[in-house]
Amino acid sequence: MTALPHSLCGFIGIEFDLFIFKEMRLRDVLRKKIVEVCDHKIDKKGADVGLSFYAFFKNKNDQPQLLMEAARWWIETHQLDHFEKASKVKAMVISGV
Repeated sequence: MTALPHSLCGFIGIEFDLFIFKEMRLRDVLRKKIVEVCDHKIDKKGADVGLSFYAFFKNKNDQPQLLMEAARWWIETHQLDHFEKASKVKAMVISGV
């Protein structure tokens, strides 16, 4: 394998770091929505209530990019089960994970 020039390695490293950060960090609007939904579910059904990432969206596909962002965060980034405790998900989002 041929080594890349040092200047190109730095550029690729910066781009890669930005890509990873972007993929792992949820948009503020989604973070806020997740916390609101978790709070609502916990208030309504108690601390042990479970939910999936679909709980953050209406039964319409009117925000496909946001839905995919939530799905990637839930499934790919954190490998969460289909249903997780709302308190766990809320704590993860608040902590900035």
